[in-house]
Amino acid sequence: MLKKFRDLSEREILALAISSEEEDGRIYAEFADALREGYPATAQMFEGMHEEEAGHRDRLIEMFRHRFGEHIPLIRRENVKGFLRRNPTWLVRPLGVNVARKQAEVMEMEAQRFYQKAVTRTTDASTRELLNKLADEERKHTQTAGNLEETLLTQSAKAAEDASHKKLFLLQVVQPGLLGLLDGSISTLAPLFAAAVATQSSSKAFLVGLAASVGAGISMAFSESQSDDGSLTGRGSPLLRGAITGLMTTAGGLGHTLPFLINNFHMAMLVAIIVVAVELAVISYIRNRYMDTPLLQAAFQVVVGGVLVLLAGYLIGSS
Repeated sequence: MLKKFRDLSEREILALAISSEEEDGRIYAEFADALREGYPATAQMFEGMHEEEAGHRDRLIEMFRHRFGEHIPLIRRENVKGFLRRNPTWLVRPLGVNVARKQAEVMEMEAQRFYQKAVTRTTDASTRELLNKLADEERKHTQTAGNLEETLLTQSAKAAEDASHKKLFLLQVVQPGLLGLLDGSISTLAPLFAAAVATQSSSKAFLVGLAASVGAGISMAFSESQSDDGSLTGRGSPLLRGAITGLMTTAGGLGHTLPFLINNFHMAMLVAIIVVAVELAVISYIRNRYMDTPLLQAAFQVVVGGVLVLLAGYLIGSS
């Protein structure tokens, strides 16, 4: 059963403050460890914040010993009503740098409010003085973090971390999405247009295209999620990569399948071919924009592959 903050004794308030500072210090240390390889300057910033939290904890322990002795009761935030529930983002690998910074801001604001409330619940002068000082320090903690960021995150360091962030985004989001979009847009062309030419029916072509798109999406999702766990390649969560690849594969196939909802078969074929041309152009642009592939080279590779698959479907359907 959770206790209300107003029901805590001064001994329990100090014990709660000690455990809170210890937890915050550990979290900052986890942030530093998780970001050290890709974001070394930000990791150093969190190391500095970890050291500050350790200093707060030591001062609180000294006050507790002075007033209540050596035994510190175990009381944590989750035992008291009113604290925010913290998602364990510090356990996620790879950890997003912006997620870590945002979490740190929330932690600092909560710590400041805690000490302000704690001051009103204590009567001992020395304890009130300490809690007031800690409240002031937590209030300035954002400024301290800002100063650390200005000192450690120099222009060159920021540029290096931005490049690292872009690389992770490419590996974990753009690359699997592009892979799925390319596969869905091209691999479903042959069965779709073969069925369309063979049956001369928009409704039957739509069903074949829908089945091919969904089937390809499921297959690609499982294939990508099983390719590697991301621990060595830095490609992130296999489940997330699989979901992105599967959804984009399905979307790529549905793009030129939806025109066959048009009852007029010849109109549906014309619209589908136009959609295919747009899809191939979009894929070429994405490869040029995010994968640094020269536009003409990207267009040649994608368009030639798409046209060959489309022709294969047409020839098979008309045979």
